[in-house]
Amino acid sequence: MNDSDSLFLGILIAAIACVLVVLVDGWVLRPRRDPSAASLEEPWLSKWAGYLLVALSAAMLWRLFKYEAVDFSLMLVVVGALSGVIWGLDQLFFAKRRAHLALAAGTAETLVREPVAVEYARSFFPVIMLVLVIRSFVFEPFRIPSDSMMPTLFDGDFIFVSKFSYGLRLPVANTLVVPTGKPQRGDVIVFRLPPNPKINYIKRLVGLPGDKIRVDENNQLYVNNVPMVQVAGGTYGGPKQTQWNYSGVPIAYEQLDAHRHLIMFANGGVKVGEWVVPMGHYFFMGDNRNNSEDSRFIENPKAPGFVPEQNLVGKAVRVWLNLDMHDGPIWSRIGHAIQ
Repeated sequence: MNDSDSLFLGILIAAIACVLVVLVDGWVLRPRRDPSAASLEEPWLSKWAGYLLVALSAAMLWRLFKYEAVDFSLMLVVVGALSGVIWGLDQLFFAKRRAHLALAAGTAETLVREPVAVEYARSFFPVIMLVLVIRSFVFEPFRIPSDSMMPTLFDGDFIFVSKFSYGLRLPVANTLVVPTGKPQRGDVIVFRLPPNPKINYIKRLVGLPGDKIRVDENNQLYVNNVPMVQVAGGTYGGPKQTQWNYSGVPIAYEQLDAHRHLIMFANGGVKVGEWVVPMGHYFFMGDNRNNSEDSRFIENPKAPGFVPEQNLVGKAVRVWLNLDMHDGPIWSRIGHAIQ
């Protein structure tokens, strides 16, 4: 476990402890302290545990949003299930007890106040379920974390990924339940990194199952011994163009079946080789051909290698925000269609 995972685990344990404090107070101690269940006052420990829980939840969400090193679908399922269990237990057992005690104390039922944890659970549960359904079956947001897809996508782009392009899959298990389509050569696809499925990668699909892929010393791509057409597109001009590895480098238009897209050739070595894609797997490359750790690096245990079909997450379709940490936001990127 690395330092980042340890930090996240520590935040999660602290959040669980806060939930337990609030629940014990709301379900066990409060009925003894306030039989009418109408008081708005909370003891300092329960109150601060609630505040801390909100802060810890925000910290977990920010970490997931920024680093994407934890399975967000798993977190939604866990938090949604926990909220549902808390709300359900309260409705089945503790709500009736509160109403009974309030009636005995002469308090109107409309004045009976739920414990803070139950209020949170009742409020969050439908929202979390809605987000989980949309994220699992419709669109999922994704942040571009590197330069490997330049000049198509930039570090700082936030994109929408279509989850129904290649079939509807169950969250967490990623099991295909309804087939809706097949990946096409040239699609830009988000997939789970085979060596570490907690991490999502985004690359362009180059090789289908059974294809023979070759890249020569001139960065020419061959699919089944057929060269993919490349038309010179001039010199790169865009974010990070002053960096040594991107300054004055050539770009080109490449044709992959029906897809015509830009690629670039950063200063650096060319990764050459020949690969045969196994059945049930796909071969991916970055549009930034000399600065992309992709399926060509099959010898690297941390690289994607051949990607199994079940690791596909969805098709990248559109940029919805750009937060470039180096040069500032690029507003013109908003709404940009991904080719």
